[in-house]
This record gives sequence, structure tokens and C-alpha cells, in this order.
Amino acid sequence: MSGDVSLAADIAFPDPNGFGDRKAVLVIRQDLEDDSKEALVALHGAGMIQLAQRPAKGLRVKDMEYRIGGRGLPGGASPDSLVTVTARRIGIEKQGDSIALFVSTEGEPMHQFGPPIHLHIDGPFYAGIGFCSHLPDKSDTATLSNVILENSAGKVR
Repeated sequence: MSGDVSLAADIAFPDPNGFGDRKAVLVIRQDLEDDSKEALVALHGAGMIQLAQRPAKGLRVKDMEYRIGGRGLPGGASPDSLVTVTARRIGIEKQGDSIALFVSTEGEPMHQFGPPIHLHIDGPFYAGIGFCSHLPDKSDTATLSNVILENSAGKVR
């Protein structure tokens, strides 16, 4: 794709006993290499929502300055100052070099959550969905449905 992009999906984890740090992701990437420059939003199995970026090829992924939801994740619980929510739908929107997280927690219209990150990604680039289990020896599942991809900003719904 090129230009502005809006991508959103309903996400569910059918196995309530699955690994809490599994993630269903919506991603915008410069290329398909493993260490590509990218921005992503993720819903973790334990309920945490994350906005992250890899600011340049080969660097580690950095989380946004906040996370919402997620108690009892590996490494300890989220700080009490963070909001606990259960997302039903998440979205990512690229408008120029601004990339933002969108959330709907109770079926309300999607709204931007927190400040955007700023990351320049040249066109053409890739936009898509993914899953990360973190446990290669165990099977796990996420269901992404009602996926909407628009080659325009302001269309996350």
C-alpha cells in the first residue's frame, strides 16, 4: 500500500487458558523482512493493549509509553495507574507519519486511545494481521474477524 491507511478488527481468544502474552496484531511494515521498520497494535491474551514500533530496520521493537489492561502478565502486573479494559475491537491508523491506536471496549464507535507515534514509512509498504504465541511448542489460537482495511485515514471503524 501507499499513503494513509486504516485497519481494524474484532479479536477474540477462544481458549481462555491460553498463554496470557499471546498477541493478535494489526501491523504496518516497510517490508516483509523479520526485522523490518514497523508500527503495530496488539491485543494480548490477558487483555493488555499495546502500541509499538520498530523505528528502524534491525532495531528492537519499542512499546508506546503506555499500556492499558493486562493483570498478571509475565513479569508482574501492570501498574495501578494504568486503565484496565477489555477490548473487543482494535485498530491502527497511519496518517502521514502519525500512527495511532484506536479502541472499542464495549461496542461503542472506535476512538483514538492515547497519543500517536511518529514513524516515517516509505510507500509502498505492507499492512496486515498477525499472531504471536511466544510458546513455539504449544498450539494457540486467536480469531480476527470483521477486518476492515481502507487506503485512507479516518476510516477506522
